[in-house]
Amino acid sequence: MPPSRLLAVLLFSALAGIPGLRAAAPSAPANPVFQGRIERLDSAFDALVAPGAVIEVLAEGFNWSEGPVWFEGALLFSDVPENVILRWAPGQRQAEVFLRPSGLLTPTPGFREPGSNGLARDAQGRLLVCQHGERRVARYEGGRWVTLADRHAGRRFNSPNDLALRRNGDVYFTDPPYGLEKLNESPLKEQPHHGVYRVEPSGRVTLLTASLTFPNGIGFSPDERRLYVAVSDGRAPRIVAYDVAADGTLAGERLFFDALPLRQPGVRGSCDGLKVDHRGNVWATGPGGVLVLSPEGKLLGRILTGQATGNCAWGDDGGTLYITADMFLLRVRTRVRGAGPEWDQTTPASRKL
Repeated sequence: MPPSRLLAVLLFSALAGIPGLRAAAPSAPANPVFQGRIERLDSAFDALVAPGAVIEVLAEGFNWSEGPVWFEGALLFSDVPENVILRWAPGQRQAEVFLRPSGLLTPTPGFREPGSNGLARDAQGRLLVCQHGERRVARYEGGRWVTLADRHAGRRFNSPNDLALRRNGDVYFTDPPYGLEKLNESPLKEQPHHGVYRVEPSGRVTLLTASLTFPNGIGFSPDERRLYVAVSDGRAPRIVAYDVAADGTLAGERLFFDALPLRQPGVRGSCDGLKVDHRGNVWATGPGGVLVLSPEGKLLGRILTGQATGNCAWGDDGGTLYITADMFLLRVRTRVRGAGPEWDQTTPASRKL
């Protein structure tokens, strides 16, 4: 990226109050050495992460790692600026390329982060992908792409970011402008808002809310009666909650957790990806790393990565949390498993739940 354009993007990001280009943060060393720790703020945290648990570094050297999902016995995750999905399997010392290109299939100008972002596994075990460059949510199977949703009201999406699945097959996703150069000022931008959408198995797309400035991570409570959405607005980083009606629509938007007080000098990251465990606790990336929040929104502890942290997801038997933290892929063993269709029938072996 030419210096003049990089400066313009950084300036716009600062003015917009959003995370901006994480890998270019001036305070970050060129080749950081991982320094992380687990912070316990409430005794309830011990039931989620055992005392003595450690943060393991599995792989490193990425530009901006994101969107992890456990898929066919390995972890897949996106390197968004590099337009690639990577695969890490137990026993490997480094990740390997799974799919390239992953988000922008044909070279096209106008994208600052062109690759895939959020990944998920549907009830049939197929891979679902939020593609910044193609500006759609798609399914990748048998070496071919199937579009699930690429527009609403006749207009292309901005750059679908993250997604969550209901047991009935509905896919909920967020659509901020992070993939686009100049973000809100991009000439490619067609949507007048940054929406949260639902795409039904029939292909019908519904705008659920247009009230959020920069919606990002998304996840359901175990009973699917509540939806959480992270908002990565630098002026008001937070997680909001909605009630999910029987017909899948949203109501009752409210603040679940205010992350602004955690934004301190030297603390990297903002509200980004999130997942929910089978007990209803929310594991959300935020200032410092991964914030672990009770179903009532109380901060129980933090997995401090020292990096701007993109997302997390459970893997293995459902009781290991994998974390994408800027250039690092990390993991922490947990005493809980993930919530959702992919873990409904799973009980982590040799762990007391």
